[in-house]
Amino acid sequence: MMTFYWISLFIVSISFAGLLFRLVKGPTVADRVVALDASGVTLVSIVALLSLIFETEFFLEVILLMSILSFIGTAAFAKFLERGEIFDRDPR
Repeated sequence: MMTFYWISLFIVSISFAGLLFRLVKGPTVADRVVALDASGVTLVSIVALLSLIFETEFFLEVILLMSILSFIGTAAFAKFLERGEIFDRDPR
């Protein structure tokens, strides 16, 4: 089973490298945002696989924190692309 974890970690790491390339080279801003969101999911997967490989539960808090930050970042980028600003300054 440990061999399966290592192979999975290798495959996910290769996909992370591809996402980093898309993040830097993406033709549009929307492609970069999608690549950033997918790289957050991929990082969570890498940490989860490392947690399985090292047979520890200490990385679970890190996984939760990374998931929350990835979601907040994606929501902020989507709002920025839609309105051009993240925080509304209008007191309505």
